[in-house]
Amino acid sequence: MSATFGGRPGRQGKLSQWLRGRRPKGDADDGGREALLLAAAGAGLPLAPAAHPAPGYGCSCDRVGCPTPARHPVSFAWQTQSTTDRGQIERWARHQPEANFVTATGMLHDVLDVPLEAGREALERLLGEGVEVGPVAESDDGRMLFFALTRGTPEDEDEWWPCALDCHPETMDEHPGLRWHCRGSYVLVPPARLPGDGKGVRWVRGPEHPLTDPLSLLEALTDACARHVGTESSPPGASWPLHH
Repeated sequence: MSATFGGRPGRQGKLSQWLRGRRPKGDADDGGREALLLAAAGAGLPLAPAAHPAPGYGCSCDRVGCPTPARHPVSFAWQTQSTTDRGQIERWARHQPEANFVTATGMLHDVLDVPLEAGREALERLLGEGVEVGPVAESDDGRMLFFALTRGTPEDEDEWWPCALDCHPETMDEHPGLRWHCRGSYVLVPPARLPGDGKGVRWVRGPEHPLTDPLSLLEALTDACARHVGTESSPPGASWPLHH
């Protein structure tokens, strides 16, 4: 796997130009929001309710000075609560119309999370090379999320192979470049709203694209991150408990 600096000149391809030209969309209506959540669950992304923005760049939770407003689960039991059950997600979406949703990683899928400009460059490269790329989301806090198959949840812990890129909610600030969300972590799933006018998380490639092998994405992502290291500010570090 290569992480060397290099590649093509600074010329931006058509895909990159298109991505740069995208503007935040307004919030989906209730029906569109619910349909997007159900599509995500149908693709194998287990969901759980999350906080949402409150006035003054705040958070709907009751935590004073929440360090990750609108970016964390509502319940400390989010790992066991997460589900792909259509009926449960419909109930949550209708009873909590302002809620964001997180998807718990490491159960059925992982997420490779990179700085936005690095992600755009890598996505253009991957698609140009004909690599199968699964769902991809873009966040207005400066990150791009590549959804992929999980490395697995073996019954025997000795068969689990850790990675230096593994990221948990309370260690996100330790991974300003590439983060690998696997067991014990989560990310916001589109459509989600962030503090600030019109800011949110949206699909660039929707959940209709099948999840792919994360290793097929890794070289392009690490190469792009090496070129963009230090050029983008990191979002606030997440400090949300992993266990209840």
